[in-house]
Amino acid sequence: MTLPLSAFLTVWAVLAMNIVSPGPNVLNTIASALGSGRKAGLASAAGVALGIGLWCLGMTLGMAAVFQAAPVARTVLTLVAIGLLLWFASRYLGAALADRRGGAGRIAGRAGLSLRASFMRSLAVNALNPKALTTWVVILSLFPAAQARAGDIAALGLGAATLAFSIHAGYALAFSTAPAARLWSRLAPAISAAVGLFFTAFAAKLALGLAAG
Repeated sequence: MTLPLSAFLTVWAVLAMNIVSPGPNVLNTIASALGSGRKAGLASAAGVALGIGLWCLGMTLGMAAVFQAAPVARTVLTLVAIGLLLWFASRYLGAALADRRGGAGRIAGRAGLSLRASFMRSLAVNALNPKALTTWVVILSLFPAAQARAGDIAALGLGAATLAFSIHAGYALAFSTAPAARLWSRLAPAISAAVGLFFTAFAAKLALGLAAG
């Protein structure tokens, strides 16, 4: 790697908050584990890991070329990222309030999934998740893609995939029973609120950095 470790840690911190937060990928992994067992849940986690790794490589390589051709694109992307972070925050804080009032809802397990079916389903959910694209727009406003070498991009993608698998494997192992799923439903509002506050703070940090620059 030629970039400082801090560049990777910032991206992975933002990505971890997004991965752990309630959303299509998390619900799919929990439902797979709950209905078809822990192995199916782990297969789902592997699908998320591969999907996020591919998103990382595709977006980073593409935006690196854009930044080299038009350096002003980074400023534009930062402004877009600030808007998206605030939008994310409002969605998560709103979801936390709604879930607190009405409960996060029962998660229905998906029974009869083979390991391959669970993996492919997870990969499809990840590919079609609109949050994935907007998440990587935010992340690439933080990562110096224009200065990144092949090793840097590979390390970023490998770290992102490892992070995704670890978090989703934790969900698959911890929430593969009905009582655990009910516990997750009670914890979901707090998780959403914490993620919303994190994204609000990060948007403020980006805005201050842009103003200082």
